[in-house]
Amino acid sequence: MILSDGGIKSYLKRGLMRIEPFTEAQIRENGVDLTIGNQYARFKRTEDVLDVTEETDLLKYYQIGIMDDEGMVIEPYEHVLLHTREYVEMPPDLVGLVNLKSSFARLGLYIPPTVVDAGFKGEIVIEVIGSSFPVRVKPGVPFIHLVFLRTDSPVLRDYSVRGRYQGQRGIRLPKLPIKL
Repeated sequence: MILSDGGIKSYLKRGLMRIEPFTEAQIRENGVDLTIGNQYARFKRTEDVLDVTEETDLLKYYQIGIMDDEGMVIEPYEHVLLHTREYVEMPPDLVGLVNLKSSFARLGLYIPPTVVDAGFKGEIVIEVIGSSFPVRVKPGVPFIHLVFLRTDSPVLRDYSVRGRYQGQRGIRLPKLPIKL
């Protein structure tokens, strides 16, 4: 079941879920709008092969930067990582689905399907893929819509048990090596 605006307000008011900073204007009919944080990571073009099963210097593959008030330009078809300004704490009975706000999708930007697991705490990091033309984005602009789905019961082992990105703030690059 998808949480309505009333359900979202109830979770927040009862302290079952947390979003900071937050204003009620961010609540939509069936989700919450979250804004762009000030850090980004550009994917570098390189011929060096990254082996996901080994530790490696990820700065060979990413350029991390901080946005000022002018923001940054996402170049055509470029892949970048952005994060939310908001820190989110998910309860054990809600899962979040992240969607790009329609206005950004209509500009040709794209994000891969992203799930925020039950029990996750942190700023959300999102991969954004550029349009066919350059697009400037700025910190504080609403860019994703988080929809909450209630699970049939609280999860037995939430994200806090083995979540690799628990508590993240800003851009956190992939944790390698990736293992089962």
